[in-house]
Amino acid sequence: MPCFSKTLPSPVGLLTLVSNDLGLQAILWETEHPNRVRLGELTPTLSHPVLDEAARQLEQYFAGQRQQFDLPLAFNGTEFQQKVWHALLTIPFGETRSYSQIAQQIGLPAAVRAVGAANGRNPLSIVAPCHRVIGASGALTGFAGGLTAKQVLLALEQRGAIQQCLDL
Repeated sequence: MPCFSKTLPSPVGLLTLVSNDLGLQAILWETEHPNRVRLGELTPTLSHPVLDEAARQLEQYFAGQRQQFDLPLAFNGTEFQQKVWHALLTIPFGETRSYSQIAQQIGLPAAVRAVGAANGRNPLSIVAPCHRVIGASGALTGFAGGLTAKQVLLALEQRGAIQQCLDL
C-alpha cells in the first residue's frame, strides 16, 4: 500500500505527516533518526484526505483549540508496541504518566524498559502523545522530537488545561 506524505510547519519544527489510504501512519520530525519508524517509500502529495485532516487538527492543537484528535490511525508495529501506543491514547490532555504507570496499565508491570523502547518508536508523536510520558521522578526523558519540543508540547497543554479550568 503506498505511503503519502505532506509537510506541516509547526511551533516544534517542520513535521512530515505520513498516511496510507487507511489512516495516519506517522508524524516525523525534522531531526528524525533513520529507521526509527519503518515506512515504505514516501510519495509527497499536496492533498490527501487523511493528511489534510491531520494537518487541520494539528493546526488546531497548536492554536490551543483542540485537546483530542479524531483521526483514523494506521499503527504498524509489534503487538507489544501497539499495546503501548494505544495506552498513550488514553493519557488525558494536560496530564502525564510515567513509564511504570503505562507498564501497569498494559498489564506488564515489570516491562518498564520495554515500554520506554516502544514509546521511543511511537510513529504518531503528538497524536499518540508520547510526550506525556515522563520519568518516575517527574523528569523529562528522551523524545524523538528532542526535549525542547517535549517541553513546548507539555507547556502548550498545561496552558490549555489551566484555561479549561478557568472557563468552568
